[in-house]
Amino acid sequence: MTVTTPAPPAVLHHWAGGTPVEGESGRFADVTDPATGATTARVPLASADDAARVIATARAAFPAWRDASLARRSKILFAFRALLDARADELAQIITAEHGKVLADAAGEVARGLEVVEFACGMPHLLKGSATENASTNVDIASIRQPLGVVGIISPFNFPAMVPMWFFPIAIAAGNTVVLKPSEKVPGAALWLARLWQEAGLPDGVFNVLNGDKEAVDALLTSPDVAAVSFVGSTPVARYVHRTATEHGKRVQALGGAKNHMVVLPDADLDLAADQAVNAGFGSAGERCMAISAVVAVGDVADRLVAAIADRARALRTGDGRRGTDMGPLVTRAALDRVTGYIEAGQQAGATLALDGRTARYDADGDGFFVGPTLFDHVTTDMSIYTDEIFGPVLSVLRVDTYDEALALVNRNPYGNGTAIFTHDGGAARRFQNEVEVGMVGINVPVPVPMAYYSFGGWKNSLFGDTHAHGTDGVHFYTRTKVVTTRWPDPSHRGVDLGFPRNA
Repeated sequence: MTVTTPAPPAVLHHWAGGTPVEGESGRFADVTDPATGATTARVPLASADDAARVIATARAAFPAWRDASLARRSKILFAFRALLDARADELAQIITAEHGKVLADAAGEVARGLEVVEFACGMPHLLKGSATENASTNVDIASIRQPLGVVGIISPFNFPAMVPMWFFPIAIAAGNTVVLKPSEKVPGAALWLARLWQEAGLPDGVFNVLNGDKEAVDALLTSPDVAAVSFVGSTPVARYVHRTATEHGKRVQALGGAKNHMVVLPDADLDLAADQAVNAGFGSAGERCMAISAVVAVGDVADRLVAAIADRARALRTGDGRRGTDMGPLVTRAALDRVTGYIEAGQQAGATLALDGRTARYDADGDGFFVGPTLFDHVTTDMSIYTDEIFGPVLSVLRVDTYDEALALVNRNPYGNGTAIFTHDGGAARRFQNEVEVGMVGINVPVPVPMAYYSFGGWKNSLFGDTHAHGTDGVHFYTRTKVVTTRWPDPSHRGVDLGFPRNA
């Protein structure tokens, strides 16, 4: 009998100057397949010296890329967009293998990131300044937008492709160079994107990948060669990123945690509300900053709504995301332990456990990190399953008597990322969108993630820094305004050239 020895895990590298770069720290982290629990790769954790070398590469590439014409930049953006569109399935496979989300969800993530690439393809228009002729006698004034330099992007594990693409297409199209620090749990997508940029013709050093943990993060936050930092993650870390980077003179957009509410009024279509509560609460195993984790049932709808959500959630197939299941695993064993700990805490606090995901069956091989859809009823605002961002497939139902109580409950919450209201009453919906203190609002839309030409970002403890992500906010974040005042002698024209003018 022949015994096959499993292949050793692949060893990944950083990416700088258009080539893989080995780290010198000697520290590594395991990358696992969440559906099986198997270690599939080892990723280097950068030292301060490793980070400095990658940042220096980006710094050296900046002058030439800053001075590249908009026509050339746009051509490369369009090429990158075409390559990404053609090979989106390949990227989705990498995401599922490292994060665990089902393939359809991973494909959706890539599609939403692609929207930002398409938006960035319009950078020649987005960078147009303004001009005033004869502001004073024979004096003209113009405003122009110019890139910042090296920008750092620190992205979370839950969207290995989409979240970085909220930032780097706009940063690059505007003339900046980028150092992307992906989550060490899911580094594969960032390295794949680096190679795709190279194939699209991006000059070496414009897009770089720095793998690592807090040491790499701190290097980006404190380096004098990094002009701006974009971050997505938990609120405590977002607060730290904002404070540290601003102390070192950088622009910062730090998107933090969330506790997103879905308010269901008595006149709502309960079948629609139940469908969307399941989709928004359990999609990607709840590992979304825009997941609905708290349903606020108003009036007498709670009993029917809870029953409808439980019926739908019970029918979901949980398992390996490559097998056509509805919901995949959590990203790591630590995440699994955290989520099951919250389920236990909810029971101990007195909430009614309408559906226990710890007892679900899973379609997977090996020892994956699974917990099924979990539903709590009669949750109160002092319970940890309500106060904390669980980041797992745990949905809590809170009961209130009136719209005013529901609004006050949402507005008291320290987070302000996203919220939704389900109703047929246009007046109530309009009032809600005006009165709720949250950055993104959905009306009969449970996950109100805007299109790329609008901005993404919350209020209160969900955002620290200067601007929201993508849209024109992103363009303004990655550029700075310069105003030029000019007086010239009368111009004269010499020479003859009958050729048609061409961009270059």
